[in-house]
Amino acid sequence: MAAAAVSVSSAGSLLAMLQEPAPELKLHALVSLNSLVHAFWPEISTSVIDIESLYEDGESDQRQLAALLASKVFFYLADFKSALTYALGAGSLFDVSDDSDYTQTLLAKALDEYATIRSMASGATEEEKTIDPRLEAIVERMLDKCISDGKYQQAMGMAVECRRLDKLEVAISQCDNMHGALSYCINLSHQYVSHREYRCEILHCLAKIYLDSSDPDFLSICQCLMFLNEPDTVATILNGLLIASEDDALFAYQIAFDLVENENQAFLLDVRNHLDALRASASTDLDSTPASSNDQTVNAATEPSDDVQMRDDATMPSSPLTVDPNDAVQADRLTKIKGILSGETSIQLTLQFLYSHNRSDLLILKTIKQAVETRNSVCHSATICSNAIMHAGTTVDTFLRENLEWLGRATNWAKFSATAGLGVIHRGHLQQGRALMAPYLPPDGAVGSASPYSEGGALYALGLIHANHGEGIKQFLRESLRNTSNEVVQHGACLGLGLAALGTADEEICEDIKNVLYTDSAVAGEAAGIGMGLLLVGTASEKATEMLAYAHDTQHEKIIRGLALGIALTVYGREEEADTLIEQMTRDQDPILRYGGMYALALAYRGTANNKAIHQLLHFAVSDVSDDVRRTAVLALGFVLYNEPEQTPKIVSLLSESYNPHVRYGAALAVGISCAGTGSSEAISLLEPLMSDVVDFVRQGALIAMAMVMIQTNESYDSRVGTFRRQLEKIILDKHEDTMSKMGAILASGILDAGGRNVTIKLKSRSKHDKLTAVIGLAVFTQFWYWYPLTYFISLAFSPTALIGLNSDLKVPKFEFLSNAKPSLFDYPKPTTQQTTATSVKLPAAILSTYAKAKSRAKKEAESKAQEKAESKVQEKAAAPSSEDASAASTSMQVDGAAEKIAPEPEPTFQILSNPARVVPAQEKFIKFLQGSRYEPVKAAPSGFILLRDLKPTEAEELVLSDAPATAATTNAAPAEQGSASAAMAVDEEPQPPQPFEFTS
Repeated sequence: MAAAAVSVSSAGSLLAMLQEPAPELKLHALVSLNSLVHAFWPEISTSVIDIESLYEDGESDQRQLAALLASKVFFYLADFKSALTYALGAGSLFDVSDDSDYTQTLLAKALDEYATIRSMASGATEEEKTIDPRLEAIVERMLDKCISDGKYQQAMGMAVECRRLDKLEVAISQCDNMHGALSYCINLSHQYVSHREYRCEILHCLAKIYLDSSDPDFLSICQCLMFLNEPDTVATILNGLLIASEDDALFAYQIAFDLVENENQAFLLDVRNHLDALRASASTDLDSTPASSNDQTVNAATEPSDDVQMRDDATMPSSPLTVDPNDAVQADRLTKIKGILSGETSIQLTLQFLYSHNRSDLLILKTIKQAVETRNSVCHSATICSNAIMHAGTTVDTFLRENLEWLGRATNWAKFSATAGLGVIHRGHLQQGRALMAPYLPPDGAVGSASPYSEGGALYALGLIHANHGEGIKQFLRESLRNTSNEVVQHGACLGLGLAALGTADEEICEDIKNVLYTDSAVAGEAAGIGMGLLLVGTASEKATEMLAYAHDTQHEKIIRGLALGIALTVYGREEEADTLIEQMTRDQDPILRYGGMYALALAYRGTANNKAIHQLLHFAVSDVSDDVRRTAVLALGFVLYNEPEQTPKIVSLLSESYNPHVRYGAALAVGISCAGTGSSEAISLLEPLMSDVVDFVRQGALIAMAMVMIQTNESYDSRVGTFRRQLEKIILDKHEDTMSKMGAILASGILDAGGRNVTIKLKSRSKHDKLTAVIGLAVFTQFWYWYPLTYFISLAFSPTALIGLNSDLKVPKFEFLSNAKPSLFDYPKPTTQQTTATSVKLPAAILSTYAKAKSRAKKEAESKAQEKAESKVQEKAAAPSSEDASAASTSMQVDGAAEKIAPEPEPTFQILSNPARVVPAQEKFIKFLQGSRYEPVKAAPSGFILLRDLKPTEAEELVLSDAPATAATTNAAPAEQGSASAAMAVDEEPQPPQPFEFTS
């Protein structure tokens, strides 16, 4: 048959048979043509009308065959729509299991068609939304085949794309690894589903499957429920785990830590309140259940039910027989989990880690201070800001205390910023934050402000210290705002309140800030606009309409700008729900409100890589008449794309070469935002030319963006990091460099070594949710273009690069784990030395020829003497080398080849780390837990807070990181008593010995 098929040179005879009246001949022709269509489709296409007529008029077998043939002809003619239409007419003859290009192309087309109809907007007519049953049948056959063949991930992807959650449920339930399948679906929903409403439907479906499974993964369930904003269900799950075994309680703690990492303060507060309500209702139920006899009481005590286990101490009957030994344990567990949910536990542990592991290089700051001219207030303020960022969260303010006179040169708003910087250094010191700032705050009952700039800065600092955890400070900030009429103090109080009450939508606080806004003071009004946005972040509140109306009424540009950003903050994460407001802002005649519209687009679609949002931003980036709007449109791409950082350099590469410097600046910051902390080679390559741009503010943006990308990357990992550090030093020391570039270099130095070299910039949590505080922090940070004090908002995006293992008491036990990579790849950057900084500023000295000749002669004589000495020493030792000689020889230095150089030992390929340890993002994939260790993680994770199961609970534990930062560092004690960088280093391991080196005279 193969030989016969090859000998066919034309399909003419078969096409002629289609005209014959006998059905058998037509059938034979169709079967033959179907097998030859790939070779003779140009010839067959001339008779496609005849084939179509057979489909229209023929009998069932002929109809389906004719449809299949017509479909193949149209496929080869690249008319895929017609090809699909006829493939549907072919019924079961269209084989979905075929691997040919024809079948696979049409299946993809069918999927697209089906998915498009299923995802039609609500505005579509019923006719448009009606699906051809034949198309639905093909898609169902594809899904069923994938499931039956065991291709579950493919089936899940297709089900999600086609909005067939029933098939998604079937695929997950039949999968061998259900937990893996559910995790895969959660990632699918976050990365590839562009509609928020549909994403919620998927997560509802997944949560239901999780809860119905025999072994539910509560860690993943609670992440789903957080996105769905169902705090009551989360509280119920946590409560159930707490009253069960100790292992289950550990899971509850782990869930709570993972939820806290997403930084949704309002949701966490609701979970805590629901936990209290559950416990109260359980206690009430127990109180209202009468004990009919002593026997029942004894039984209840000896065999506790779930209800009895949830009793409160206060509700216990007085009889000793009714004492439940588990009750005190459960109360302790409840206290612990509430501490975690409040954020206090993680904040305290982070504070201890950053203090004990602080590796800030004060010599860098000293170099900057010496290089900055006294009269240059911009660089002076930038240095103070850089110090704050460099020591963020470490509580180490040594540099400030050693340079009080220099610090005192700050006046007016520079003084405001300098005071606010203390809030960054002491961020998270919730217990002593107010005591720390007391010297700068207005005395109780004082009328008026003696030093408004210090007082305003101190209130702003309190907001930074308590950012997203402001329960303990909100009332004080409210009173401070009400008791002043000074616009500078109001400015600081509004920013502080917005930070402390972030996302809580507190009505009373909102009214207080609104009252300040309506005073129409330019300075206070700008902060009030931002403060209202912070308070209402992500709520899509109707107050945004009021804010927009007031922005149209006021004449102050500063207030309009504050309100524009504030409105954008209210639609954070709302995606298509925010489209109406975005449309209103982007079409406004006022460029400042259009500029706010760019931020609204950025924040509403943060991390979604939504095509519509990207298209809109690119449109404004190249077409708007305002440079501010164009700059912000490009910058906003960084927020939309941070979930796919590798895409950003590709998308903005052409914009980075724009003739417009504002667009180039926006491209630099877009890359900095989306690629922050990744060390991305493509991002670095894009930013390198911008660092030598002809325009000063473009260079500034590129330097800051480069530091954001390179944070927590060292020279061993990428040699360009060392080059960049030297370039920063050169710019700072160059007296002829312009102020803008110098400011960028100073801030970049701080960002590069932020948090004592122990933090990175992360916009996503480990569970792939966006970190609300971090995204908001970077958005407001970019406003430093207009208002330098807002630079400090970058500290909200800092995330500690640490693995901190915790036992059931939430203490840090001593245990070791493995980093399966060379230590140098992820080590701290080498500290600068006085010698290198001194030589870097030294000018080359003039050398006389006679001096050069004399020096050359002396050098040769010294070399010959050294050579003779080395040779004699080698001969002496050759006879009987001792162990001491061996160690000396191993570190011997080569002198002009006389003594053979001993190669240094190769660097180990792994490293043993002790809990808690610095683990940078690039290192996470190399982290392994050791076999046979006393502790076993509840959840396998390479970093963050990890609960540990103690496999030897009867043995005594050795705890570490038990001391908080020295109290002197949080009070106004003398500088000598403060925890300095060197003191913090002493807590950590000893420095490594120097590397072997060659000596030449």
